[in-house]
Amino acid sequence: MAAPKFAPTSPTDVVRAYSSPDHVPDTWMPDRPAEIVGRQPEGAGLGFQGPDQGYALKLAELVRPNLHLQTGESSDDAIRGCLVIALKRASLYGRAPVMHDLTIAFTIWGFLDASAPADLLARRLELFEGLGKVTHHYAEGRIVADLVPESTLRMTPAQVAAAMPAQWKALTGA
Repeated sequence: MAAPKFAPTSPTDVVRAYSSPDHVPDTWMPDRPAEIVGRQPEGAGLGFQGPDQGYALKLAELVRPNLHLQTGESSDDAIRGCLVIALKRASLYGRAPVMHDLTIAFTIWGFLDASAPADLLARRLELFEGLGKVTHHYAEGRIVADLVPESTLRMTPAQVAAAMPAQWKALTGA
């Protein structure tokens, strides 16, 4: 450890200096058995990978008080169904989820509109029922996410709001 200039030292003390360790390890190589080379794999049932996806849960809780639900619907079901859509949108851009991702997902399914069309409400009730049960219904959540076309996911929230409710079938793929 260095000492201040005013500290008395004996002229016979050995001055310490840096010395290399006896063994220098080899350079690190990504050769672990589970290491992914290149991009994430894509395919049926693999979902949509992206960074910090858990942040969408926090954002969804901010939206929960604004949801318009009909009789028989659960806010947990709505959040879980729209969450997979929002995460799919965020992963298309290679980033963490933001509020716009959730806004688009909730808007296309009419959860933010008190006057959603009856046929949208019926389809939504059919698709989202039971999705809020975290340990079950993964496949059903994937179906909801896969219904929504990529063209919808690439729209801005303003474009989605302008197209709703007249074009809900095209926006949701239902």
